[in-house]
Amino acid sequence: MSSPSVTDAELLAYLDEMLAPDRAALVEKELRASSTLRQQAHILARRRDQGGHSVGEIWRRERLSCLTRSQLGSYLLGTLDSGLHAYIDFHLQTVGCRICAANLRDLEASQQRTDGHSQLRRRKFFESSAGLLSNR
Repeated sequence: MSSPSVTDAELLAYLDEMLAPDRAALVEKELRASSTLRQQAHILARRRDQGGHSVGEIWRRERLSCLTRSQLGSYLLGTLDSGLHAYIDFHLQTVGCRICAANLRDLEASQQRTDGHSQLRRRKFFESSAGLLSNR
């Protein structure tokens, strides 16, 4: 007996942190406001954790469709074949996987830091070499 706007599947996805951020925020708001919904979430979690798992539950919980950091890095570099690139787009955009999106953001930030350090290093090499070349 969950809230009309929150299904049991959404409650389970919320508990597994698999909802899109905007939908997760709405579910969390409704959970805070409804003791009945909190009780339903508790019952669903307990029932799920007692065994009898389906292949779909295991697939979702173990994140078997998620990508490795290596695959996400190749995605950023644009070195993947079109099929895998399309799958990653689908996984990030349509499925809205928060785990893979967070990994991708982390890789992007790391890439930007590395690019900034490389440019600084090149400038220092140039400046140190320019003085040596002008003396000859």
